[in-house]
Amino acid sequence: MEKLDFKKSDKAFYSGKAGRIDRLDVPPMKYLMIDGEGGPVGESYPPSLAALYGLSYGLKFLSKTEFEKDFVVGPLQGLWWAEDMDTFITRQKDQWLWTMMIRQPDWLTEDHLEQVRAQTIAKNAKKKEPPTSETLLRKVRLETYHEGDCVQVLHVGSYDDEGPILHKMHHEFIPEHGLKMHLKHHEIYLNDPRRVAPEKLKTVLRQPVTSA
Repeated sequence: MEKLDFKKSDKAFYSGKAGRIDRLDVPPMKYLMIDGEGGPVGESYPPSLAALYGLSYGLKFLSKTEFEKDFVVGPLQGLWWAEDMDTFITRQKDQWLWTMMIRQPDWLTEDHLEQVRAQTIAKNAKKKEPPTSETLLRKVRLETYHEGDCVQVLHVGSYDDEGPILHKMHHEFIPEHGLKMHLKHHEIYLNDPRRVAPEKLKTVLRQPVTSA
């Protein structure tokens, strides 16, 4: 059985050269999404990710058994925004809002999500210490997101060291090319921070743009 891997089939959207800002057109993509606020150490963040991953792996299992279509669960991604976008440069995490998401194959539908959601809630209820809650599982949605014209760069290093390259992207590259920021700042996490040293983390930083 062939296994779909977005990082291989759509390599340009999950790669780059450190320090080099690229411009590309990102087509509509389907994601599981969940919303929250604050930095990635907030109280609701870990159980929100648990809900997102639990349903993603549930959909992978359903796809493999019912459709004989397998896929690699894609990397975690995040849309981040704030009233003042410079808080991402200054790292004022309490001001941040986020949507965490994981890409899904186009053949999966809302009905498939509801089937997996019901199964996951039932399994969760039987656990002494469930990793997430029914409330958060019900907040996960399936949505198509279209970014279109974007600039992106591969950042290698700690998440807290993103400030300088974001400053270059937001305040130099974008205005110098007659563009302005549009929609939300997007990050794609290519490594697991629990297993990779901070200085070796690889993160795609993407910003949708439009003509100034």
